[in-house]
Amino acid sequence: MIDPQLLRDDPDVIKASQAARGASVEIVDDAVAADAARRSAISSFEALRAEQNAFGKTVAKAPKDEKAALVQQAQALAAQVKEAQAAVTASEETFNRVVRSIPNVVLPGVPEGGEDDFVTLKTVGTKPEFDFEPKDHADLGELLDIIDIPRGVKVSGSRFYFLKGLGARLEIALMSLGLDRAIQHGFTPLITPTLVRPETMAGTGFLGEHAAEVYRLEADDLYLTGTSEVALAGYHADEILAFPTDGNGNGNGNEADSDAADRALRYAGWSTCYRREAGSAGKDNRGILRVHQFNKLEMFSYVHPDQADAEHEKLMSYQESMLQDLGLHYRVIETAAGDLGTSAARKYDLEAWVPTQGTFRELTSTSNCTTFQARRLDIRYRTESGKTAPVATLNGTLATTRWLVAILETHQQADGSVVVPEVLRPYLGGVEVIEPR
Repeated sequence: MIDPQLLRDDPDVIKASQAARGASVEIVDDAVAADAARRSAISSFEALRAEQNAFGKTVAKAPKDEKAALVQQAQALAAQVKEAQAAVTASEETFNRVVRSIPNVVLPGVPEGGEDDFVTLKTVGTKPEFDFEPKDHADLGELLDIIDIPRGVKVSGSRFYFLKGLGARLEIALMSLGLDRAIQHGFTPLITPTLVRPETMAGTGFLGEHAAEVYRLEADDLYLTGTSEVALAGYHADEILAFPTDGNGNGNGNEADSDAADRALRYAGWSTCYRREAGSAGKDNRGILRVHQFNKLEMFSYVHPDQADAEHEKLMSYQESMLQDLGLHYRVIETAAGDLGTSAARKYDLEAWVPTQGTFRELTSTSNCTTFQARRLDIRYRTESGKTAPVATLNGTLATTRWLVAILETHQQADGSVVVPEVLRPYLGGVEVIEPR
Protein backbone atom coordinates (compact mmCIF):
# COMPACT_ATOMS: atom_id res chain seq x y z
CA MET A 1 0.00 0.00 0.00
CA ILE A 2 1.03 3.64 -0.16
CA ASP A 3 3.30 5.13 2.50
CA PRO A 4 1.10 6.42 5.39
CA GLN A 5 3.75 9.02 6.22
CA LEU A 6 3.54 10.42 2.69
CA LEU A 7 -0.23 10.52 3.05
CA ARG A 8 0.11 12.71 6.17
CA ASP A 9 3.00 14.87 5.02
CA ASP A 10 2.23 15.46 1.34
CA PRO A 11 -1.19 14.18 0.22
CA ASP A 12 -0.96 16.41 -2.87
CA VAL A 13 1.68 14.05 -4.31
CA ILE A 14 -0.78 11.19 -4.05
CA LYS A 15 -3.56 13.34 -5.51
CA ALA A 16 -1.35 14.16 -8.50
CA SER A 17 -0.69 10.44 -9.00
CA GLN A 18 -4.41 9.69 -8.87
CA ALA A 19 -5.10 12.43 -11.41
CA ALA A 20 -2.39 11.07 -13.73
CA ARG A 21 -3.99 7.61 -13.50
CA GLY A 22 -7.45 9.03 -14.15
CA ALA A 23 -8.51 7.69 -10.75
CA SER A 24 -10.40 9.27 -7.86
CA VAL A 25 -8.63 12.22 -6.25
CA GLU A 26 -11.28 12.56 -3.54
CA ILE A 27 -10.33 9.19 -2.06
CA VAL A 28 -7.06 10.74 -0.88
CA ASP A 29 -9.03 13.13 1.33
CA ASP A 30 -11.01 10.15 2.60
CA ALA A 31 -7.76 8.41 3.47
CA VAL A 32 -6.39 11.48 5.26
CA ALA A 33 -9.59 11.73 7.29
CA ALA A 34 -9.54 8.00 8.06
CA ASP A 35 -5.91 8.24 9.19
CA ALA A 36 -6.70 11.19 11.47
CA ALA A 37 -9.66 9.33 12.97
CA ARG A 38 -7.53 6.24 13.49
CA ARG A 39 -4.76 8.15 15.27
CA SER A 40 -7.32 9.99 17.41
CA ALA A 41 -8.92 6.68 18.42
CA ILE A 42 -5.51 5.22 19.29
CA SER A 43 -4.66 8.30 21.36
CA SER A 44 -7.95 8.11 23.28
CA PHE A 45 -7.48 4.40 23.92
CA GLU A 46 -3.92 4.83 25.16
CA ALA A 47 -4.96 7.66 27.49
CA LEU A 48 -7.78 5.58 28.97
CA ARG A 49 -5.50 2.56 29.24
CA ALA A 50 -2.94 4.62 31.15
CA GLU A 51 -5.66 5.94 33.42
CA GLN A 52 -6.89 2.40 34.02
CA ASN A 53 -3.41 1.21 34.96
CA ALA A 54 -2.89 4.10 37.36
CA PHE A 55 -6.34 3.60 38.92
CA GLY A 56 -5.60 -0.09 39.36
CA LYS A 57 -2.65 0.80 41.58
CA THR A 58 -4.91 3.11 43.61
CA VAL A 59 -7.41 0.32 44.14
CA ALA A 60 -4.65 -2.05 45.23
CA LYS A 61 -3.42 0.38 47.89
CA ALA A 62 -6.87 1.54 49.10
CA PRO A 63 -8.19 0.58 52.56
CA LYS A 64 -10.54 -2.38 52.62
CA ASP A 65 -13.62 -0.28 53.39
CA GLU A 66 -13.05 1.88 50.30
CA LYS A 67 -12.29 -0.90 47.81
CA ALA A 68 -15.88 -1.82 46.95
CA ALA A 69 -16.65 1.66 45.62
CA LEU A 70 -13.30 1.86 43.84
CA VAL A 71 -13.82 -1.53 42.20
CA GLN A 72 -17.09 -0.26 40.73
CA GLN A 73 -15.24 2.74 39.29
CA ALA A 74 -12.56 0.41 37.93
CA GLN A 75 -15.21 -1.71 36.21
CA ALA A 76 -16.74 1.38 34.64
CA LEU A 77 -13.31 2.49 33.46
CA ALA A 78 -12.63 -1.00 32.05
CA ALA A 79 -15.83 -0.75 30.04
CA GLN A 80 -14.68 2.59 28.62
CA VAL A 81 -11.30 1.05 27.72
CA LYS A 82 -13.06 -1.82 25.96
CA GLU A 83 -15.21 0.61 23.96
CA ALA A 84 -12.12 2.65 23.07
CA GLN A 85 -10.31 -0.49 21.92
CA ALA A 86 -13.28 -1.42 19.73
CA ALA A 87 -13.19 2.10 18.26
CA VAL A 88 -9.51 1.62 17.43
CA THR A 89 -10.24 -1.67 15.68
CA ALA A 90 -13.08 -0.12 13.68
CA SER A 91 -11.04 2.95 12.72
CA GLU A 92 -8.09 0.79 11.63
CA GLU A 93 -10.37 -1.36 9.48
CA THR A 94 -11.78 1.76 7.83
CA PHE A 95 -8.34 3.21 7.26
CA ASN A 96 -6.99 -0.04 5.77
CA ARG A 97 -9.99 -0.41 3.49
CA VAL A 98 -9.65 3.14 2.16
CA VAL A 99 -5.86 3.26 1.85
CA ARG A 100 -5.68 -0.18 0.20
CA SER A 101 -7.98 1.07 -2.54
CA ILE A 102 -5.37 3.65 -3.58
CA PRO A 103 -2.89 2.30 -6.16
CA ASN A 104 0.84 2.89 -6.00
CA VAL A 105 2.07 6.45 -6.43
CA VAL A 106 3.50 6.85 -9.93
CA LEU A 107 7.12 7.94 -10.20
CA PRO A 108 8.16 11.33 -11.64
CA GLY A 109 8.18 11.40 -15.42
CA VAL A 110 5.56 8.70 -15.95
CA PRO A 111 3.25 9.98 -18.72
CA GLU A 112 -0.33 10.82 -17.82
CA GLY A 113 -3.30 9.24 -19.55
CA GLY A 114 -4.52 5.83 -20.58
CA GLU A 115 -3.60 2.93 -22.83
CA ASP A 116 -2.91 5.05 -25.92
CA ASP A 117 -0.80 7.67 -24.13
CA PHE A 118 2.41 5.67 -23.86
CA VAL A 119 5.77 7.15 -24.81
CA THR A 120 8.09 5.27 -27.19
CA LEU A 121 11.59 5.24 -25.70
CA LYS A 122 13.43 3.34 -28.44
CA THR A 123 12.96 1.11 -31.49
CA VAL A 124 15.55 -1.61 -32.07
CA GLY A 125 16.39 -3.86 -35.01
CA THR A 126 15.15 -4.08 -38.56
CA LYS A 127 11.57 -4.73 -39.53
CA PRO A 128 11.40 -8.11 -41.30
CA GLU A 129 10.62 -7.89 -45.02
CA PHE A 130 9.41 -10.78 -47.20
CA ASP A 131 9.26 -11.38 -50.95
CA PHE A 132 6.26 -13.64 -50.35
CA GLU A 133 2.98 -13.41 -48.48
CA PRO A 134 3.88 -14.23 -44.86
CA LYS A 135 1.73 -16.64 -42.89
CA ASP A 136 0.51 -15.91 -39.41
CA HIS A 137 1.78 -18.03 -36.52
CA ALA A 138 -1.41 -20.09 -36.31
CA ASP A 139 -1.14 -21.17 -39.97
CA LEU A 140 2.59 -21.79 -39.54
CA GLY A 141 1.93 -23.86 -36.44
CA GLU A 142 -0.54 -26.04 -38.35
CA LEU A 143 1.71 -26.35 -41.41
CA LEU A 144 4.73 -27.31 -39.27
CA ASP A 145 2.60 -29.56 -37.05
CA ILE A 146 3.84 -27.81 -33.91
CA ILE A 147 0.66 -26.05 -32.66
CA ASP A 148 -2.68 -27.86 -32.45
CA ILE A 149 -5.44 -25.40 -31.64
CA PRO A 150 -8.51 -27.45 -32.74
CA ARG A 151 -7.69 -30.24 -30.31
CA GLY A 152 -6.94 -27.73 -27.57
CA VAL A 153 -10.43 -26.29 -28.07
CA LYS A 154 -11.92 -29.80 -28.17
CA VAL A 155 -10.32 -30.74 -24.87
CA SER A 156 -10.59 -27.48 -22.91
CA GLY A 157 -12.54 -24.85 -24.86
CA SER A 158 -11.60 -21.60 -26.54
CA ARG A 159 -8.17 -20.06 -26.00
CA PHE A 160 -6.54 -23.42 -25.27
CA TYR A 161 -4.03 -25.25 -27.46
CA PHE A 162 -1.45 -28.01 -27.63
CA LEU A 163 2.21 -27.36 -28.40
CA LYS A 164 3.42 -30.44 -30.24
CA GLY A 165 6.77 -31.95 -31.20
CA LEU A 166 9.23 -29.18 -32.04
CA GLY A 167 6.64 -26.65 -30.89
CA ALA A 168 6.82 -28.03 -27.35
CA ARG A 169 10.59 -28.26 -27.57
CA LEU A 170 10.83 -24.70 -28.92
CA GLU A 171 9.00 -23.32 -25.89
CA ILE A 172 11.16 -25.34 -23.49
CA ALA A 173 14.24 -24.12 -25.37
CA LEU A 174 13.12 -20.50 -25.01
CA MET A 175 12.40 -20.91 -21.31
CA SER A 176 15.70 -22.72 -20.74
CA LEU A 177 17.63 -19.97 -22.52
CA GLY A 178 15.93 -17.42 -20.29
CA LEU A 179 16.70 -19.44 -17.17
CA ASP A 180 20.37 -19.75 -18.10
CA ARG A 181 20.55 -16.00 -18.66
CA ALA A 182 18.82 -15.32 -15.34
CA ILE A 183 21.28 -17.54 -13.46
CA GLN A 184 24.19 -15.73 -15.12
CA HIS A 185 22.77 -12.47 -13.79
CA GLY A 186 22.52 -13.74 -10.22
CA PHE A 187 18.91 -14.94 -10.03
CA THR A 188 18.10 -18.04 -8.00
CA PRO A 189 15.74 -20.36 -9.93
CA LEU A 190 12.44 -21.31 -8.33
CA ILE A 191 9.60 -23.54 -9.51
CA THR A 192 6.72 -21.74 -7.86
CA PRO A 193 3.25 -22.79 -6.67
CA THR A 194 0.47 -21.76 -9.04
CA LEU A 195 -2.21 -21.81 -6.32
CA VAL A 196 -1.95 -19.12 -3.64
CA ARG A 197 -3.94 -17.87 -0.68
CA PRO A 198 -6.14 -14.76 -0.92
CA GLU A 199 -3.80 -12.71 1.27
CA THR A 200 -0.90 -13.42 -1.10
CA MET A 201 -2.94 -12.50 -4.16
CA ALA A 202 -4.24 -9.34 -2.48
CA GLY A 203 -0.78 -8.45 -1.22
CA THR A 204 0.57 -8.22 -4.75
CA GLY A 205 -2.34 -6.05 -5.90
CA PHE A 206 -4.11 -8.51 -8.20
CA LEU A 207 -7.50 -8.56 -6.46
CA GLY A 208 -8.42 -4.99 -7.26
CA GLU A 209 -9.26 -3.89 -10.79
CA HIS A 210 -7.79 -7.14 -12.21
CA ALA A 211 -9.80 -9.53 -10.03
CA ALA A 212 -12.03 -10.49 -12.97
CA GLU A 213 -9.00 -11.94 -14.77
CA VAL A 214 -8.14 -14.34 -11.94
CA TYR A 215 -9.37 -17.92 -11.62
CA ARG A 216 -10.58 -18.78 -8.11
CA LEU A 217 -11.15 -22.20 -6.56
CA GLU A 218 -13.97 -21.29 -4.20
CA ALA A 219 -14.11 -24.66 -2.42
CA ASP A 220 -10.46 -24.28 -1.41
CA ASP A 221 -10.31 -20.47 -1.14
CA LEU A 222 -7.27 -20.44 -3.40
CA TYR A 223 -6.41 -18.51 -6.56
CA LEU A 224 -4.64 -19.65 -9.72
CA THR A 225 -1.85 -17.21 -10.47
CA GLY A 226 -1.53 -15.34 -13.75
CA THR A 227 2.19 -14.82 -13.12
CA SER A 228 4.75 -16.30 -10.76
CA GLU A 229 5.25 -12.71 -9.54
CA VAL A 230 2.49 -13.47 -7.02
CA ALA A 231 4.21 -16.46 -5.45
CA LEU A 232 7.62 -14.79 -5.68
CA ALA A 233 6.32 -11.71 -3.83
CA GLY A 234 4.77 -13.92 -1.16
CA TYR A 235 7.97 -15.96 -0.78
CA HIS A 236 9.40 -13.54 1.80
CA ALA A 237 6.11 -12.25 3.29
CA ASP A 238 6.32 -11.37 7.01
CA GLU A 239 10.12 -11.54 6.94
CA ILE A 240 13.03 -9.21 7.63
CA LEU A 241 15.46 -9.75 4.78
CA ALA A 242 19.19 -9.98 5.17
CA PHE A 243 20.62 -8.54 1.99
CA PRO A 244 23.95 -10.03 0.90
CA THR A 245 26.80 -7.64 1.67
CA ASP A 246 29.82 -9.80 0.87
CA GLY A 247 29.51 -9.93 -2.90
CA ASN A 248 28.05 -13.44 -2.86
CA GLY A 249 24.54 -12.31 -3.82
CA ASN A 250 22.10 -15.16 -3.44
CA GLY A 251 24.87 -17.69 -2.96
CA ASN A 252 24.23 -19.59 -6.19
CA GLY A 253 27.87 -19.43 -7.19
CA ASN A 254 27.36 -17.29 -10.28
CA GLU A 255 26.95 -13.66 -9.27
CA ALA A 256 28.08 -11.74 -12.32
CA ASP A 257 26.11 -8.62 -11.35
CA SER A 258 26.77 -8.58 -7.60
CA ASP A 259 29.22 -6.46 -5.65
CA ALA A 260 29.69 -5.46 -2.04
CA ALA A 261 27.20 -2.59 -2.35
CA ASP A 262 24.52 -4.71 -4.01
CA ARG A 263 21.61 -5.01 -1.58
CA ALA A 264 19.25 -7.33 -3.38
CA LEU A 265 17.73 -10.80 -3.47
CA ARG A 266 16.84 -12.00 -6.96
CA TYR A 267 14.70 -14.95 -8.05
CA ALA A 268 13.60 -16.39 -11.39
CA GLY A 269 10.26 -18.16 -11.15
CA TRP A 270 9.23 -20.76 -13.75
CA SER A 271 5.54 -21.61 -13.70
CA THR A 272 2.40 -22.28 -15.65
CA CYS A 273 0.11 -19.25 -15.57
CA TYR A 274 -3.66 -18.85 -15.90
CA ARG A 275 -5.78 -15.88 -16.95
CA ARG A 276 -9.51 -15.70 -17.54
CA GLU A 277 -9.06 -12.93 -20.13
CA ALA A 278 -12.33 -11.45 -18.95
CA GLY A 279 -13.57 -8.67 -21.18
CA SER A 280 -11.47 -9.74 -24.18
CA ALA A 281 -14.18 -11.60 -26.07
CA GLY A 282 -13.52 -11.44 -29.80
CA LYS A 283 -10.03 -9.98 -29.29
CA ASP A 284 -7.02 -11.99 -30.47
CA ASN A 285 -9.08 -15.17 -30.64
CA ARG A 286 -6.81 -16.60 -33.31
CA GLY A 287 -3.63 -18.38 -32.34
CA ILE A 288 -1.76 -18.30 -29.04
CA LEU A 289 -1.31 -14.59 -28.44
CA ARG A 290 -4.09 -14.28 -25.83
CA VAL A 291 -4.79 -17.58 -24.10
CA HIS A 292 -5.99 -18.93 -20.75
CA GLN A 293 -2.89 -21.01 -19.95
CA PHE A 294 0.77 -20.45 -20.74
CA ASN A 295 4.27 -20.85 -19.33
CA LYS A 296 6.38 -17.97 -18.12
CA LEU A 297 9.78 -17.26 -16.61
CA GLU A 298 9.56 -14.25 -14.30
CA MET A 299 12.41 -12.26 -12.78
CA PHE A 300 11.68 -10.87 -9.32
CA SER A 301 13.94 -8.62 -7.26
CA TYR A 302 13.80 -7.54 -3.64
CA VAL A 303 16.09 -4.52 -3.33
CA HIS A 304 16.95 -1.60 -1.09
CA PRO A 305 14.58 1.25 -2.11
CA ASP A 306 17.50 3.44 -3.19
CA GLN A 307 18.48 0.74 -5.68
CA ALA A 308 15.05 0.27 -7.29
CA ASP A 309 15.47 2.59 -10.30
CA ALA A 310 18.82 1.04 -11.24
CA GLU A 311 17.41 -2.46 -10.82
CA HIS A 312 14.54 -1.58 -13.15
CA GLU A 313 16.97 -0.61 -15.88
CA LYS A 314 18.87 -3.88 -15.33
CA LEU A 315 15.75 -6.00 -15.72
CA MET A 316 14.88 -4.23 -18.96
CA SER A 317 18.41 -4.71 -20.30
CA TYR A 318 18.15 -8.47 -19.70
CA GLN A 319 14.87 -8.58 -21.62
CA GLU A 320 16.32 -6.56 -24.48
CA SER A 321 19.31 -8.88 -24.72
CA MET A 322 16.96 -11.85 -25.13
CA LEU A 323 14.88 -10.12 -27.84
CA GLN A 324 17.97 -9.02 -29.74
CA ASP A 325 19.56 -12.48 -29.65
CA LEU A 326 16.31 -13.98 -30.92
CA GLY A 327 16.51 -11.64 -33.93
CA LEU A 328 13.28 -9.77 -33.17
CA HIS A 329 12.44 -6.21 -34.17
CA TYR A 330 11.00 -4.46 -31.11
CA ARG A 331 10.29 -1.20 -29.37
CA VAL A 332 10.36 -0.14 -25.73
CA ILE A 333 7.51 2.00 -24.45
CA GLU A 334 6.85 3.62 -21.11
CA THR A 335 3.29 2.84 -20.08
CA ALA A 336 1.05 5.77 -19.18
CA ALA A 337 -0.14 6.10 -15.59
CA GLY A 338 -3.72 5.11 -16.37
CA ASP A 339 -2.55 1.83 -17.90
CA LEU A 340 -0.42 0.80 -14.94
CA GLY A 341 -1.49 -2.01 -12.66
CA THR A 342 -2.34 -1.34 -9.03
CA SER A 343 1.17 -2.08 -7.75
CA ALA A 344 3.35 -0.54 -10.47
CA ALA A 345 4.84 2.91 -10.07
CA ARG A 346 6.53 2.70 -13.49
CA LYS A 347 6.34 0.06 -16.21
CA TYR A 348 8.18 -0.54 -19.46
CA ASP A 349 6.60 -2.70 -22.16
CA LEU A 350 8.78 -4.38 -24.77
CA GLU A 351 6.76 -4.98 -27.92
CA ALA A 352 7.91 -7.11 -30.85
CA TRP A 353 6.88 -6.60 -34.46
CA VAL A 354 4.33 -9.17 -35.62
CA PRO A 355 4.54 -9.15 -39.44
CA THR A 356 1.05 -10.42 -40.31
CA GLN A 357 -0.55 -7.90 -37.96
CA GLY A 358 1.63 -5.04 -39.19
CA THR A 359 2.14 -3.73 -35.67
CA PHE A 360 4.06 -4.14 -32.45
CA ARG A 361 2.58 -6.45 -29.80
CA GLU A 362 3.62 -6.68 -26.19
CA LEU A 363 5.86 -9.65 -25.47
CA THR A 364 7.12 -8.67 -22.06
CA SER A 365 7.11 -5.92 -19.46
CA THR A 366 8.99 -4.91 -16.35
CA SER A 367 7.57 -3.00 -13.39
CA ASN A 368 9.01 -1.06 -10.48
CA CYS A 369 6.57 -1.54 -7.61
CA THR A 370 8.67 0.51 -5.14
CA THR A 371 7.64 -0.39 -1.56
CA PHE A 372 3.94 -0.89 -2.35
CA GLN A 373 3.82 -4.69 -2.33
CA ALA A 374 6.30 -4.98 0.53
CA ARG A 375 4.10 -2.82 2.77
CA ARG A 376 1.12 -5.06 2.08
CA LEU A 377 3.12 -8.26 2.62
CA ASP A 378 5.24 -6.91 5.49
CA ILE A 379 8.62 -7.53 3.85
CA ARG A 380 11.34 -5.43 5.45
CA TYR A 381 15.07 -4.96 5.79
CA ARG A 382 17.02 -3.66 8.77
CA THR A 383 18.41 -0.15 8.41
CA GLU A 384 21.78 1.01 9.71
CA SER A 385 20.02 2.42 12.79
CA GLY A 386 18.63 -1.02 13.58
CA LYS A 387 15.05 -0.16 12.68
CA THR A 388 13.13 -1.92 9.92
CA ALA A 389 11.75 -0.46 6.69
CA PRO A 390 9.94 -1.91 3.64
CA VAL A 391 12.01 -3.17 0.72
CA ALA A 392 11.29 -2.36 -2.91
CA THR A 393 10.09 -5.08 -5.30
CA LEU A 394 10.43 -5.30 -9.07
CA ASN A 395 9.42 -7.85 -11.68
CA GLY A 396 9.98 -8.58 -15.34
CA THR A 397 9.26 -11.47 -17.71
CA LEU A 398 12.25 -13.08 -19.40
CA ALA A 399 10.41 -15.66 -21.55
CA THR A 400 6.85 -16.77 -22.15
CA THR A 401 4.72 -18.74 -24.61
CA ARG A 402 3.62 -15.55 -26.39
CA TRP A 403 7.16 -15.02 -27.68
CA LEU A 404 6.67 -17.94 -30.08
CA VAL A 405 4.26 -15.75 -32.09
CA ALA A 406 6.97 -13.25 -33.02
CA ILE A 407 9.69 -15.90 -33.41
CA LEU A 408 7.68 -17.99 -35.88
CA GLU A 409 6.41 -15.08 -37.95
CA THR A 410 9.72 -13.21 -38.06
CA HIS A 411 11.86 -16.18 -39.07
CA GLN A 412 9.54 -17.88 -41.57
CA GLN A 413 10.61 -18.71 -45.13
CA ALA A 414 8.72 -18.94 -48.41
CA ASP A 415 8.17 -22.69 -48.17
CA GLY A 416 6.59 -22.36 -44.74
CA SER A 417 9.67 -23.49 -42.84
CA VAL A 418 11.00 -21.46 -39.90
CA VAL A 419 14.65 -20.78 -39.18
CA VAL A 420 15.46 -21.43 -35.52
CA PRO A 421 17.33 -18.52 -33.89
CA GLU A 422 20.92 -19.55 -33.34
CA VAL A 423 20.79 -19.07 -29.55
CA LEU A 424 18.02 -21.68 -29.30
CA ARG A 425 19.65 -24.39 -31.40
CA PRO A 426 21.78 -25.92 -28.61
CA TYR A 427 18.54 -26.55 -26.66
CA LEU A 428 16.99 -28.30 -29.68
CA GLY A 429 19.79 -30.73 -30.35
CA GLY A 430 21.18 -28.54 -33.14
CA VAL A 431 17.95 -28.20 -35.17
CA GLU A 432 18.41 -25.22 -37.48
CA VAL A 433 15.15 -25.21 -39.41
CA ILE A 434 11.65 -26.43 -38.56
CA GLU A 435 10.30 -27.96 -41.78
CA PRO A 436 6.67 -28.40 -42.86
CA ARG A 437 5.36 -31.85 -42.01
